[in-house]
Amino acid sequence: DRMLDMGFEPQIRRIVDQVRPDRQTLMWSATWPREVQQLARDYLRDAMQVNIGSLDLSASHKVQQIVRVCRDMEKRELLLRELEAAAGAKTLVFAGTKRAVDDIAWFLRDRRIPAMPIHGDKSQADRDRTLAEFRGRPGAVMVATDVAARGIDVKDVKLVVNYDFPNNIEDYIHRIGRTGRAGQTGTAVTFFTDEDAGGGKTARALVRVMEEAGQPV
Repeated sequence: DRMLDMGFEPQIRRIVDQVRPDRQTLMWSATWPREVQQLARDYLRDAMQVNIGSLDLSASHKVQQIVRVCRDMEKRELLLRELEAAAGAKTLVFAGTKRAVDDIAWFLRDRRIPAMPIHGDKSQADRDRTLAEFRGRPGAVMVATDVAARGIDVKDVKLVVNYDFPNNIEDYIHRIGRTGRAGQTGTAVTFFTDEDAGGGKTARALVRVMEEAGQPV
């Protein structure tokens, strides 16, 4: 689903079209958007579908969701407050762009908070080193683009901060799902501005996700 988000559907289809037809296929998706459903219809035969939880878009009920409605200029101060309140919890901070990731990491390091950036412009070796350091250091802070929202399994992340709200509600669910893993609980704090509301559409989707998880809005 992440590859579809990034426009790689032609490449996905080109690869699958060259795989033997007598294969066995297992297809996994944390969300079930229309594009993924269409791929399933095109490439799966006599499929058995297994759902864990509701088919409606939903977030883990083990994650406490907190939304801070704010202005863009207030985010840095709010981030410092959240990190201070978390008292050394392992934290993942999500930003919208690679430049924002680097700027936030520099801002935190300048205040003696050892933050490490990870995004698509880093080499694979750099990303592997950063991830290994994040896994191994108690109370570490990693600042990331959505490259880290999927596929990264670090079981002791206690806090996720959405410094920038993602482009869609599916990415929000993927991001906050980086905490509350392996039977643990976690907290996700989201900074939400007027620009993020999307004319009310994004705000309504966020409210639905929070209400489904029993979170106070």
